[in-house]
Amino acid sequence: MTLPETEGWQLTYQGWLPEEQQHREAICVLGNGRFATRGAFEGAAAGDIHYPGTYMAGGYNRRTSLVSGREVENEDLANLPNWLCLNFRPAEGDWFDFDGVEWLDHRQTLDMRHGVLTWHLHFRDPHGRETRLTSRRLVHMGDSHLAALHWELEPVNWTGALHIRSGIDGGVENLGVARYRALETRHLDVLATERCSDEAVMLRSMTNQSRIDLAHAVRTRAWQADGRGPEHRGRLETDDYIGDDLTLQAEPGQPIRVEKVAAFYSGRDRAICEPGIDAASAVERAPAFDELLRTHAKAWERYWRGWDVTLHTDNNGEAEEQTVLRLHIFHLLQTTSLHTTDLDVGVPARGLHGEAYRGHIFWDELFILPLLNLHSPEISRALLMYRYRRLPEARRAAAAEGLRGAMYPWQSGSSGREETQTLHLNPASGRWLPDNTHRQRHVNAAIAHNIWRYYEVSGDTDFMAFAGAEMILSIAQFWASLATYNPQRQRYEIRGIVGPDEFHTRYPGSDEIGLANNAYTNVMAAWCLRIARQALEVIGPTPRSELLDRLAIDEAELTRWQEISQRMCIPFHGDGIISQFEGYDQLEELDWAGYREHYGNIQRLDRILEAEGDDVNRYQASKQADLLMLFYLFSRQQIETLFADMGYELDAEAIPRNIAYYEARTSHGSTLSNIVHSWVLARSDRQRSWDLFGNALISDLGDIQGGTTKEGIHLGAMAGTVDLALRGYTGMEPRDGVLWLDPMLPDGLHEVEHKIHYRGHWIHLVVNHTRLILRLEEGPWPPVRIGYRNEIHDLHQGETLELAYQR
Repeated sequence: MTLPETEGWQLTYQGWLPEEQQHREAICVLGNGRFATRGAFEGAAAGDIHYPGTYMAGGYNRRTSLVSGREVENEDLANLPNWLCLNFRPAEGDWFDFDGVEWLDHRQTLDMRHGVLTWHLHFRDPHGRETRLTSRRLVHMGDSHLAALHWELEPVNWTGALHIRSGIDGGVENLGVARYRALETRHLDVLATERCSDEAVMLRSMTNQSRIDLAHAVRTRAWQADGRGPEHRGRLETDDYIGDDLTLQAEPGQPIRVEKVAAFYSGRDRAICEPGIDAASAVERAPAFDELLRTHAKAWERYWRGWDVTLHTDNNGEAEEQTVLRLHIFHLLQTTSLHTTDLDVGVPARGLHGEAYRGHIFWDELFILPLLNLHSPEISRALLMYRYRRLPEARRAAAAEGLRGAMYPWQSGSSGREETQTLHLNPASGRWLPDNTHRQRHVNAAIAHNIWRYYEVSGDTDFMAFAGAEMILSIAQFWASLATYNPQRQRYEIRGIVGPDEFHTRYPGSDEIGLANNAYTNVMAAWCLRIARQALEVIGPTPRSELLDRLAIDEAELTRWQEISQRMCIPFHGDGIISQFEGYDQLEELDWAGYREHYGNIQRLDRILEAEGDDVNRYQASKQADLLMLFYLFSRQQIETLFADMGYELDAEAIPRNIAYYEARTSHGSTLSNIVHSWVLARSDRQRSWDLFGNALISDLGDIQGGTTKEGIHLGAMAGTVDLALRGYTGMEPRDGVLWLDPMLPDGLHEVEHKIHYRGHWIHLVVNHTRLILRLEEGPWPPVRIGYRNEIHDLHQGETLELAYQR
């Protein structure tokens, strides 16, 4: 994969490489939290080289497909009408095609500071005509219904009539993931096409199952160098396309300007009359491109004031790490911006950047919300409300399994029902295989953890009183009913589940799905049962009694929760090694060196072994961090307390031994895995931690999984890298009303500087190898309590706290 040039706030791709184009399109997505458009060039049609997809947050649609004689139902994030359609041709020539010209210059630049995608193109067509074209595009971060693009097209050595075609294409399908193309791919019905004015047209459509009403309107203007408009404007219309054909006169060295402004509304929007009426009105009153660019850039400026994280590394000047970290923040904000707070949406694992995972919501928010908590807690609250609104469906899912409380799905979409596919395709063997990953009940623990961490950072007792505590208690009910008592062990066990390591879904030779006593799941269940009582203490007597009454929870049940949390079974083997699940140590050891030598990239070891006729369930081989997730989510002191409460002792060297054991047995088949391993190694092996941070940083930009990024970026990994720099290497941990810090910067990272939003305060933080500096810029009374080396300091508004830091 060819890496772009990086410079401060910009990425630049040089040269036309068709085999890498879809990857670049995913990296160059522009969005605003309401919708996002891939970075395909305007005139490009969907195919093997280009894929100009546009996606709306929460825009799901369900279809049923026939697979191997079976009906399979899937819900997808629907590809929306293509508003980009814009192309040109000389009067005696063909429509511009990237593959039909000789390239003299091709540069594609993503400006993250201002949210602008720019192409600088210089090419020669088969007739010898040379043309320069500069294209700029934005998806407005201030007005989330608008997008715009601007062309400056200059004939270099030719004269004549120039035809411009601009429109909206509703004949799109979900074709962005090759392995899904055998399934039903058409999610839209075009309802109508109409002209809004002399310069604007509109296409109305609707998702064909979820019945989301959509309206796209575009306004196209063009000028010759002397300011004259088009000589002719004609209408082009088919069943699923509407647009304009414009004719202008082209002369060498005289640039022609084309401006296209788009407005998008849906029936899910608030404060509208009707999507079509509002789209037509918005596109008519929208200002010209330059003014839209100005207000769009101002909106991004406001975000970056609070979000930028500055790194000082071994490299001089603006290091690559700095630019890529900004890219990750940029894509997080394009998927979950302040506009998200007005929407009923979750955060898709692959952003609004493509169709992989069908746009579903997994547990990746466990890696995303900590970052949002410390910068835009209102976004975190909105995403947690997505889960709260689906609490009734989670309760129905638990009841269907004969359990109490709430059982959230592994993959969630529109309604909160389980959306995990029942079959998946192994590209290495070409076979469709059962998908049993829906047994990952630890998603419940992730949701409870997200709620509690949000409260610890924000202090939002109102949210806890009307939503947060109810979710935590409902999840605690689920864990208590799922756990069974083993009288021989005098311990509670959880069986029949799958842990974060998706390589293991059953025991070798067994037809029964699930494993016994996955350590991560069991510890998280015990933690959740403990935290439920603390959640009740937070919300006050009246809401507490009302909530307990509504959920039919009495003191006897709370006492039982405490007993289960203290007597949960955690398997061990060897010299204090916590078993990933019961029986893990009985599995065969894998010839890691042999497989790496033979295959090179063995991240997806499960697919390799299945193609060989083998089964990854037979081996001590993990796809991603599983047991080590505990050391990622909790500090050493918290882990020791959790295990001590359950009657287990972890000596001082137990954590490093466990990290080393599983580090040697993990293929890192998930982009999240490098984040976790880097985090947990930060204290014991700083260089290895920094190396893994580098791997995680480049996971999408370098497409380390060999072709997955073009289907959508990995948002959890992107957010995780920023969080690692922000919290992981600074040892930041909100706990009991105190913001604790315990820095552990690796040698390659000299200083980290950023702002955080903590309990209503904005705090400017600088951490290097000798000093820890905090300045409270603004916030309410009382002061912030800062914890460092067993001492607590009160930090008042306008004050600076500087502490000597010894490694």
